[in-house]
Amino acid sequence: MTVSVFEHPFLAGLLGDEEIGAHFTVEADIAAMLTFEAAVARAEAGAGLLSQADAARIAEVCSGFRPDVASLRKAVGTDGVVIPDLVKQLREAIGGDAAKSLHLGATSQDAIDTSLMLRLKKVFYILAGRLFTVAKSLEKLDAQFGSRALMGRTRMQAAIPITVSDRLASWKTPLVEYSERLMQQRFPLQFGGAAGTLDKLGDKAAPVRSALAAELGLSDQSQWQSQRLPIADIAHIFSLITGSLGKFGQDIALLAQAGGEIKLQGGGGSSAMAHKQNPVAAETLVALARFNATQIAGIQQSMVHEQERSGAAWTLEWMILPQMAMAAGVSLKLAAQLADNIVKLGTE
Repeated sequence: MTVSVFEHPFLAGLLGDEEIGAHFTVEADIAAMLTFEAAVARAEAGAGLLSQADAARIAEVCSGFRPDVASLRKAVGTDGVVIPDLVKQLREAIGGDAAKSLHLGATSQDAIDTSLMLRLKKVFYILAGRLFTVAKSLEKLDAQFGSRALMGRTRMQAAIPITVSDRLASWKTPLVEYSERLMQQRFPLQFGGAAGTLDKLGDKAAPVRSALAAELGLSDQSQWQSQRLPIADIAHIFSLITGSLGKFGQDIALLAQAGGEIKLQGGGGSSAMAHKQNPVAAETLVALARFNATQIAGIQQSMVHEQERSGAAWTLEWMILPQMAMAAGVSLKLAAQLADNIVKLGTE
């Protein structure tokens, strides 16, 4: 038994997404934090803040380091964050003078937030690909059934006849918009040191930060450690995706309820009524849309970071954002399946 339905032993059969989930594993998180630490050392060596030999040693150890996760777990119970113990373990593995140069001028939030951005960037690529797939499936349905008639309905009542193309356009249009937003999204580097000022790097702060962002493929924008617009913006996109797909699912479920205008294959079975094919994917899209809609309120609460850093608001983000990403990924996966399972839409 697990707390999250996205990783539940059997509910994950409906709500699981291994491709998205892989970017929120402990292994992926640690790998991204180690990538950050190695890149910091190289950027600082380039600015003359430490030797190239020390940077090379740090990068060498980071490339193959496997921390004691049990020790990390115990330390987080005291420190509230994983970085102090991870850096301690790394320094022991690096040894010598190079160990002193590890994590120079950085702080826990730098490594943790940058790890998140590196992983979310990969998640966005996956979502963009899935949006394209769903849009193409809807285009295929348009080619097959677009000229057929549907009864347009307003406020749950029959209104006037429309075409299948009209309904398909309402499903597809926002998905194209979200594809563009995903590809335009900026993922900022977090690198501010103890209080966001990079005080320990002096006049080398700006060039080091710029070089670090370039190496990691992240944007070098104004410091955001206590202004969480990047997190809220990303969460908003997740919610928009699931919201629009929830509308798609709701429409399909209502069409299936009315009968005559749609035929689906691959519906879910009933333990009591063998004749039924339940629109499970459509219903789940509605549930996921409502789930992400409720999470947005929590993300808005997490924007209230007191002074230069908040432990409470930061922890709230960790609790919410990964599940929102999972919901968006699952929604797109189910939407593609659902679109491909439509074998009739509209009437001649």
